[in-house]
Amino acid sequence: MENMKIQPILCGGDLNCYSVARAFHEEYGVTSIAFGRYYLGATKNSKFIDFRVNEHITDESKFVDILMEEASKHPEDVKLILMGCTDEYAELIIDNREILSQKFITPYIDSELKNKLVEKESFYEVCEKYGLDYPKTYIYNKGDECRDFGFNYPIIVKASDSISFFQNPFEGMNKAYIAHSEEEFNKIITDVYSHGYEKSMIIQDLIPGEDDHMRVLTCYSDMNAKVKMMCLGHVLLEEHTPKGIGNHAAIITEYEEELMYKYKTFLEEINYVGFSNFDIKYDDRDGKFKVFEINLRQGRSNNYVTASGNNIAKYVVEDRVLNKEMDLKIQKDNFYWHVIPNSVVYDYVKDKELVKRCKELVANGKSGSGYGYSYDLKGNFKRSLYIFLFGLNQKKKFKRYCKKY
Repeated sequence: MENMKIQPILCGGDLNCYSVARAFHEEYGVTSIAFGRYYLGATKNSKFIDFRVNEHITDESKFVDILMEEASKHPEDVKLILMGCTDEYAELIIDNREILSQKFITPYIDSELKNKLVEKESFYEVCEKYGLDYPKTYIYNKGDECRDFGFNYPIIVKASDSISFFQNPFEGMNKAYIAHSEEEFNKIITDVYSHGYEKSMIIQDLIPGEDDHMRVLTCYSDMNAKVKMMCLGHVLLEEHTPKGIGNHAAIITEYEEELMYKYKTFLEEINYVGFSNFDIKYDDRDGKFKVFEINLRQGRSNNYVTASGNNIAKYVVEDRVLNKEMDLKIQKDNFYWHVIPNSVVYDYVKDKELVKRCKELVANGKSGSGYGYSYDLKGNFKRSLYIFLFGLNQKKKFKRYCKKY
């Protein structure tokens, strides 16, 4: 261990990237190198992130060259660990894994499995095969005249391929839409398809319930496709800005044995390796947990995993660098994680029993903040100012976009 030399190379600049770099620093004291197209507040002025701006980093024809050039600057005895912190970067790594693996540790699945999982349409086919519950779904293709989806309004409307969708931006675009009528649905479809997006849209039954019906499951599967870590989060609040819908803002870890072992079996049967991240919602109508999607990487809120005692960097290093045989760790104890001020959580979470549990966990020292890393804040005025202003901005956003209970 003392002679081990590692260098994390991260792609991205948001909270996901910050949290991965923080995990590496907390466990191994290393500074991560991160690439992105431009600076973002989440990673700017951090003591443990060496951020490199490169406007071509998302250009597939240049992505590999940029990373291989960086690899050439490091001694042969340094283990370079490459991790993507958005869907786009994760897919670029997967699609070029064969070449990148010559210089980097790349804890990812292959492109064949990726293609079955990344688009929601094909992912639901895999769910059907392996018995994972998911919402009633209709696959809508451009020009489709059908408006009888097999379930009633209101409905959820979202792109099957989120990367392609966000590559064709337009004013007023949302990560996901709710249509309350056929008229609203027609407007959404017209807006989406008139701005360059060509792939299918996912039309889904709207599962009732607030943010606190959501769950997030993060897993790590070793190089032999055996699940070694599972951490289930009960989402308390999500962001409520148009493009931030679905981003987790506050979480309590929980243990749901049947659910977690069902997903463990699923991952091992499809020979999955690396991090996986599932968005799931509990449906009161039939008592089932229904999955929306799988992210082929650690999630944006991955610090909830590390903070609760499951450092994500350690799993990659022990598996891919040290070749250790790890025991399965399933998070059972409650831990409260947040990236927004506690006051926002206490004011906007509908279920006050959950609020009470949050306060108890805070009082018992079983809580953590996504940006609350004392090492990074001590003597770092610019970073501390960013966190302060971020908190104020979140209060304004929730006041504007979210109903107070």
